[in-house]
Amino acid sequence: MKERFKRFVQSLRNIFSKPSKKEDIFELDDEAKEKVKDIGEADILVGIPSYNNERTIAQVVKAVEYGLAKYFPRFKSVLLNSDGGSTDRTREIVGEISIYSQLDTILIEHPVHPACQVVTAYHGLPGKGSALQAILKVAHALGAKACMLVDADLRSITPEWVEYLLGPILIKGYDYVTPIYSRHKYDGTITNMIVYPLTRALYGKRVRQPIGGDFGLSRRLTEHYLKRGIWGTDVARYGIDIWMTTVAINEGFKVCQSYLGAKIHDPKDPAKSLEPMFKQVVGTVFELMERYEARWKTIDRSLPTAIYGFRSEVFPEPVNVSLESLIEKFKDGFKRHKDYLSKVLMSETFEGIAKVASLEINQFNFPIDLWVKTIYDFAISYHKGEERERLLEALAPIYFGRTASFIIETKDVPTYDAECLIERQCERFEALKPYLLERW
Repeated sequence: MKERFKRFVQSLRNIFSKPSKKEDIFELDDEAKEKVKDIGEADILVGIPSYNNERTIAQVVKAVEYGLAKYFPRFKSVLLNSDGGSTDRTREIVGEISIYSQLDTILIEHPVHPACQVVTAYHGLPGKGSALQAILKVAHALGAKACMLVDADLRSITPEWVEYLLGPILIKGYDYVTPIYSRHKYDGTITNMIVYPLTRALYGKRVRQPIGGDFGLSRRLTEHYLKRGIWGTDVARYGIDIWMTTVAINEGFKVCQSYLGAKIHDPKDPAKSLEPMFKQVVGTVFELMERYEARWKTIDRSLPTAIYGFRSEVFPEPVNVSLESLIEKFKDGFKRHKDYLSKVLMSETFEGIAKVASLEINQFNFPIDLWVKTIYDFAISYHKGEERERLLEALAPIYFGRTASFIIETKDVPTYDAECLIERQCERFEALKPYLLERW
């Protein structure tokens, strides 16, 4: 485990320092190569990374094809399913689906270019990054003006997502479109507690879902990503989305957001299954702070981006969480890492967390300012060369504690009001940024 994590950290160091000269890490199979060759060129490529998604992928493909036919009928489009070795019927289902015979009666009355399909298995490091590289390479080969990426486990995708993710690129000239979802208040806790507020405070852009999973990319940005050394590294497992977003924000690309409505997918209880993802996402965020240090030090406030789409009242599915388990993991983790935490945290921060760890569940409260200083203390320790694996292992249970406190704070309020609390937390990340700057 330690050796693997060391490789992960070293790969981060390598990829943020210079463009890649690596060989491609994936190779299309012969059938897919012939398909791409036959297509020749395209205006739009929609990529769907997948792995054992037979329950949901049919809905995703149908929504994409309806959206392409309805909103971009004069564009030549390609749908690419980049599959990570599914053992179920995911790939077969994609190959069987086509809605174009129904277009005259369902959607439109004029001819359209049917979206071509390419179904391929990617090879290389397991993880979303390998799948995305395959998609971006095909987009580049076809000369696509715009590329859209959507997750295969979506159950709430509609044809309008195609318009909102591709329209700003093809019509308005943006390079990167990120989603704004209506999500349950307990869905996306890594985003809500760390990635969104920290990215916003550092880089000055209020990008609500920086690791949302569904994006639109211009040809210029697609080619820029392909030149970078991210591919073939461990970042490709879970860190790829935040890497893409941070690069787009900091390297001169036009960024906007689009309302997509509810995101209904396969959510995870943070107490049960998010720790490996947590370590790699947060490790990537901290390493990106090294890469873009000169930029974020000059930013003293955040600004909204342009936003497209219509914000409607929707009600996402509830996410079940285990409050008792979160608190137990927090207390056990604090006890286990107590001596180490006393070294990497400021004394005031450490004492504050120790006090929280002593509280019973009916009194449990992890204050926002304490949480912000905790994240900044960990980022500073990362910067100063603390052992990365141990540092992130020690942070994970503290994250469980803050998440538990957020659940208690929002127990009796609707998701909209919970969102207001997340915004207040973001404001505190910005207000306390001098604390980070002074100690960096």
